[in-house]
Amino acid sequence: MEGTSPDEVARAVQASVRLLTHRLRDVPQDGDVSLSEASLLARLDHLGPRDAATLARLEGISAQSVGVTIAALAARGLVRRRPDPEDGRRRVVALTPAGLAALRRRRTRRAAQLAAALAEGFSAAERRQLLAAVPLIERLAERL
Repeated sequence: MEGTSPDEVARAVQASVRLLTHRLRDVPQDGDVSLSEASLLARLDHLGPRDAATLARLEGISAQSVGVTIAALAARGLVRRRPDPEDGRRRVVALTPAGLAALRRRRTRRAAQLAAALAEGFSAAERRQLLAAVPLIERLAERL
């Protein structure tokens, strides 16, 4: 069947996800966190405290970049650094209650943007199609 080769599907999914992500990436406002900051906060929320090197590896960015992001988040009280209980030479980064609140605000704002777009421009049948694709998208993400 035409249009279902792995290469064609990969290009179409990549382009669609890139466009959606780009549209959701508005400039942070009113103390909101940037996309890279939100990604790091979400990682800490999901995995718990981690050292900077591990966060850099998981985020696919340099240790220097993650260090800059951690410093910015720490300066705003969204994360805290403390000695690693297993290795006192290392420091781990942990989410603070303020960081969790900022992450939740961002998620709520982005979900509201998506919900408004879905309500205004998509039929119930189209929304069901999108919902049915979610498990496939998640499975694809897990295989990367």
